[in-house]
Amino acid sequence: MKPKILIVDDEPDICKALAFLLKREGYSTTTANSGEDAIEKLKAEGFDIVITDIKMGKVDGMAVLEKAKELHPDIAVIMMTAFASIESAVDAMKRGATDYIVKPFHNEEIKITVKKAIEQKKLITENIALKQQISQRMACKDFITNSESMLKILETLEKVIPTKSNIMILGESGTGKGLMAEMIHCNSPRRDKSFISINCSAIPEGLLESELFGYKKGAFTGAVSDKLGLIPLAHEGTLFLDEIGDMPVNLQAKLLKVLETGEVYPLGDTKPKIADVRIISATNVDIENKIREGKFREDLYWRLNVIEIKIPPLRERKDDIEVIAKHFINKFSSEHKKIIKGIDKEAMSLLIAYSWPGNVRELGNVIERAVVLADSDYITVENLPDKLKMLKMVEHTAQPSTLKTYLSDYEKNLIIRLYNAHNRNKEQTAIALGIDLATLYRKLKKYGIEE
Repeated sequence: MKPKILIVDDEPDICKALAFLLKREGYSTTTANSGEDAIEKLKAEGFDIVITDIKMGKVDGMAVLEKAKELHPDIAVIMMTAFASIESAVDAMKRGATDYIVKPFHNEEIKITVKKAIEQKKLITENIALKQQISQRMACKDFITNSESMLKILETLEKVIPTKSNIMILGESGTGKGLMAEMIHCNSPRRDKSFISINCSAIPEGLLESELFGYKKGAFTGAVSDKLGLIPLAHEGTLFLDEIGDMPVNLQAKLLKVLETGEVYPLGDTKPKIADVRIISATNVDIENKIREGKFREDLYWRLNVIEIKIPPLRERKDDIEVIAKHFINKFSSEHKKIIKGIDKEAMSLLIAYSWPGNVRELGNVIERAVVLADSDYITVENLPDKLKMLKMVEHTAQPSTLKTYLSDYEKNLIIRLYNAHNRNKEQTAIALGIDLATLYRKLKKYGIEE
């Protein structure tokens, strides 16, 4: 099927020339001599590409771009502009245009630009189809993603999930390691068996041992009856060991024995219990460094880390922020019985600009707060916390008059942005800036950011 192109220009000769050229290249073309006519045609049928002039009458190219994206989100839009208004074309790119061409243009330039847009649209369409396939197969739990890096992880998991292999999930706090562990379990052949989760850093060492392995009546003071441990409880299912890096070394040896033998000895018992368990572990610390320090057993590490999955922090997958924010809006609107339709563009731009040191967990907190505070059916900048509003102040700083002033303003704004992004934590801010703590203190004082 021929790709369909809508050509929009208030100069009929340009429309005819472009239509003639592109038909010869094998495309199906339709022309419109005004923005109004273009919008009517976009409402009536679907197109693969829109090529539109920016400067037109009452309804200009920007309006055509906005309506085209509203009606057909995946459509490719190429802007035509005179040399003097390239700035407008760049602005259009920020609003979702695929590319722009400058008048007067050469035929080869048109052909190359259109071909590139068609290829890009094809890739996007294929990518969306692949994401939908994976999303359908990974439908369990609310692991929502729209980023290429996460898509690759899900593709890897598709190969791993049907197996018995143990998995270690690495990632900063709040990235969704526990959610991923649940998703792995409920898409695996073990889905009908137990998913048992325990946080190794949240339970004292003595209690952690009895929780994991269980105990016999009389094994210690207070053991008034037999208790089945979490490992045997997870038999034929999945055991999720969160914060595995904080597990005491003596318990690591016992866990290794379980993995080697498939048997669990409850405290005070001489008779083992069978434990066919898949272990998914997670940590936000550098396990290999813990091994070097003698705080984590290397033999256990290789048993647990058959497959390693590293979840990128939210700041490295900006494509996920909007889709996750919308998910949280729906979730918290329902929980708090409020009708919130979405988030306005300015507020969304601040969410995307923020570095999210607390990752998805922090984003959920910000959205829940905004839902509760919202006075209208859309979340606005006013509903966001001060650390995000500060980004808006930085964006609107007056333009400097000299290079020296520009660099100074840029440095000041960068420090303000990162300082607030890291909740005014000086050590984290210094690391993010790549400077030592003493230098940061001097600059905070220099710019009057903190007395």
